[in-house]
Amino acid sequence: MKKLFLTLAILLSSAMAFAGEGMWIPMLLQYNEKEMQEMGMRITADDIYSINHSSLKDAIVLFGGGCTGEIVSDYGLLLTNHHCGYDWIQKHSSVEHDYLTDGFWAMDRSQELPCPGLTVTILREMRDVTEKILFKVTEDMTEEQRQAKINENMKHLISDVEKETQYKVSIKPFFLGNEYYLLLNEVFTDVRLVGCPPSNIGKFGGDTDNWVWPRHTGDFSVFRVYADKDGHPATYSADNVPYKPAKHLDVSLKGAEEGDFAFVFGYPARTSEYLPAVAVDQEANVIDPIAVDLRGKILDIYNTYQEKDKKVRIQYASKHAGLGNGWKKWMGVTEGINHFHGVEKKRFYEESFKEWSQSSRMFHRYTNLLKRFDEKYKALEPYRVAYTYLTNAGLNIEIMDFAGNFNKLSQVTADTPQEEVDKMIASLKNATKAFFKDYYQPIDEEVAKTMLNEYLKQPADFRPAFLNEIKDVDAYVEQLFSKSMFTSEEQVNDLLDHFKPNKVKKLQKDPALQAYQSMINFYKEEVNPKMGPINKEIDSLQRLYMKGQMVMEPEKHFSPDANFTLRVTYGKVEGFKPQDGKKYRHFTTLEGIMEKENPDIYDYVVEPRLKELYNKKDYGRYADKDGTMHVAFTASVHTTGGNSGSPILNADGQLLGLNFDRCWEGTMSDLVYDPDICRNISVDIRYVLFIMDKFAGAKHLVDEMTIVE
Repeated sequence: MKKLFLTLAILLSSAMAFAGEGMWIPMLLQYNEKEMQEMGMRITADDIYSINHSSLKDAIVLFGGGCTGEIVSDYGLLLTNHHCGYDWIQKHSSVEHDYLTDGFWAMDRSQELPCPGLTVTILREMRDVTEKILFKVTEDMTEEQRQAKINENMKHLISDVEKETQYKVSIKPFFLGNEYYLLLNEVFTDVRLVGCPPSNIGKFGGDTDNWVWPRHTGDFSVFRVYADKDGHPATYSADNVPYKPAKHLDVSLKGAEEGDFAFVFGYPARTSEYLPAVAVDQEANVIDPIAVDLRGKILDIYNTYQEKDKKVRIQYASKHAGLGNGWKKWMGVTEGINHFHGVEKKRFYEESFKEWSQSSRMFHRYTNLLKRFDEKYKALEPYRVAYTYLTNAGLNIEIMDFAGNFNKLSQVTADTPQEEVDKMIASLKNATKAFFKDYYQPIDEEVAKTMLNEYLKQPADFRPAFLNEIKDVDAYVEQLFSKSMFTSEEQVNDLLDHFKPNKVKKLQKDPALQAYQSMINFYKEEVNPKMGPINKEIDSLQRLYMKGQMVMEPEKHFSPDANFTLRVTYGKVEGFKPQDGKKYRHFTTLEGIMEKENPDIYDYVVEPRLKELYNKKDYGRYADKDGTMHVAFTASVHTTGGNSGSPILNADGQLLGLNFDRCWEGTMSDLVYDPDICRNISVDIRYVLFIMDKFAGAKHLVDEMTIVE
């Protein structure tokens, strides 16, 4: 019976590794090629990733530090999500030029807006360097000794490779440190905003519709990559020219049909598919609910003020989006894990792992792994809770977080080199300008009162010392905001303009900086010293557990967790049944936008021009064969954060749309993937082109692209 139980468990886990699951390394895609082609793909693995000729990888970029983009013309034209470009759209926006509300379109290249600090990274090559990085790394080493040797090997290898290439060299661990790959990247720093739809298109549905299906969001924005005259990365210059890529994506007007093969090519940020049950349970039922509760209270405050004042709405648009995205996702993770029995499925697999580890003396090193996981996660939990309160309650009080920028300046002495002081002041002046541009004190005061009251519910030993001195939160907050210089741009600039080392005492006495220092000291002295060693032990156990799973199932094709490196995921275009009695088709149309219209709710305001095009059914060549204007579609492709903006491609490698979300019920896929419920959501490329051409009158951008009818 035990052997039958083990066999069934292994068969179940192996079966669950397909049907859309997995973040596959593109340089190893030949191992997936047969399955992909059996599912309908008509190109080869070499067409997707090659270092010998141009391939699809040459059109895929890491956009900024957290999204994906794709190059769609020979002139460096780049598409990504509206929410990925949101910070840059917001930075260029003002009450006079409200690009968030009105949209923006450069009608020629001279009107394109520079985005200082924005980067676009293109992978040129991956190399498996596992043997070189683990050279002389032995199993009897402590974790510190092991990491020191790995770091030493990395340093030498990076130095050697840098001598032979002009590209940026980095090395990343895969399979939790069991394998290592070297990446050669080219980083472009002159990136310009070309266009974006109004937020009532790019964010239609707002936080209400975020992470849910059906969706009707035109979540896209347009940028362009520039290079020097030789095609190399260069800082912004009027002399720079549009980047000519080795490959750009062809754009398909054929649409996505139910059952079609589709794949996503992008930069997924983080998944943890191989965690033990105890870790998944802690994440879904302890940590995430705390963050959801705290962020929800802050978002309620933001909403109240943003609804009253247009300027405040613009100022807090990006902050609201950042907080709201995690808030709703984490709700979905908890719901999905519990509703679809994610923890129970993990425990079922662990029973087979324990049985296997006890089946032979050669596997005994894995026998006590799961018991040790239970012990370590129990010890870790109170410190994770403390850290969650620190980051979601304490540091979401803006005045305290902003004051933290001045912590280093407050430690300046007469011996500090003037050059170092001057650099600090220059940086702080920029930070001050940016902070006060988007700061509204009444919001921050209310957030402070709410968050401090919540924080005080924690045990005294698990919160910063300054909280333990507060007798009356309202009185403390009133005193904080009346006495701190960090509520006044004029006072802060006066300090910076006339700063001398003898003025540090004024800084050191500021209540906002003192509160920040109390929080950081609490983290450095109480949380991190306890949490850090436990996490190191867990990392060591996790690496061993990962290896054990691969030893137990040698025939299984394992996919490494996402780590912000280029990956391919694949599946089918399909709808889904999230609950009993509910069934969703795989696409939405412009008609659904009209059905959702509510002029009294900002998220559901429909642009007059869009309504006019709908009434006339003026869709041009972008209409589906059924005559409707498709807006978004779903597929059973495994995606996560970082995949925002990723191209979703058809069987011929042509662009079908831009991935921008997952269904709420399937957000658990970072921890537990269920092919029946996990769906990625993409905006249909035909809707993107329709908005550019028919809505915005920016047909010149469409004309740059290679369109496949």
